[in-house]
Amino acid sequence: MRIATWNVNSIRSRIDRVLAFLERHDVDVLAIQETKCREDQFPGLELQSMGYEFAHFGVNQWNGVALISRVGLTDVQRQFADDQPHFGDILEPRAIGATTGSIRMWSLYVPNGRELDHEHYAYKLDWLKRLEVAGRGWLEADEQAQVALTGDWNIAPEDDDVWDIAEFDGKTHVSEPERAAFSSIVEAGFSDVVRPHAPGPGVYTYWDYQQLRFPKRQGMRIDFVLGSPALSARVTDAFIDREERKGKGASDHAPVVVDLAD
Repeated sequence: MRIATWNVNSIRSRIDRVLAFLERHDVDVLAIQETKCREDQFPGLELQSMGYEFAHFGVNQWNGVALISRVGLTDVQRQFADDQPHFGDILEPRAIGATTGSIRMWSLYVPNGRELDHEHYAYKLDWLKRLEVAGRGWLEADEQAQVALTGDWNIAPEDDDVWDIAEFDGKTHVSEPERAAFSSIVEAGFSDVVRPHAPGPGVYTYWDYQQLRFPKRQGMRIDFVLGSPALSARVTDAFIDREERKGKGASDHAPVVVDLAD
């Protein structure tokens, strides 16, 4: 089984690239972030024509998450906890989970945080704490649960995950509280299943569109697949498809792909 995660930065603008990616890599399940559309605008017909079904959570041109699968989607949830944090008056479309094959898979778009003194930063830390609590609960309820927490985490947990740590002094994504929140989820029982197969430094998943960051190799590693122990034991390979960041109309993120044994 092959799963993947990709912040596509607008599914309607990049549906052709998504379809080509699914076919080229023979992907069974894809988690998508930043769909940037309402549910009635999601280009599902194109996916269905290739044998995929989908579950999408989007309310406007911001955020949005989806799961695309050719091995089934059941028990779809749009939040990981009853007390999942809100930013503003509505539940932002930042998480969607479903059972697909033998896996409980989540597509997560962790809040950006914006600035260290911004209310969005406090929202981000609260969001991550609730996710940690939810994750601990899932594994306590079933030690053999196969859970994949996939998506754009908006955190670079190690110094090697940014092109120059000095450039991020006093900024989000690398602050101690954010990294501690990421570590707490790992300590809860979820491990980074990609890093052992694609170690750094210099291995990134995101390059800003500005200042020619991609050709300068000035990127960040902020997209991850964190697996429960039972799921991690099935991982046979993983890679970051850096080629998808090239060319006209590319997203600013690259897909992350994970292979699982039967």
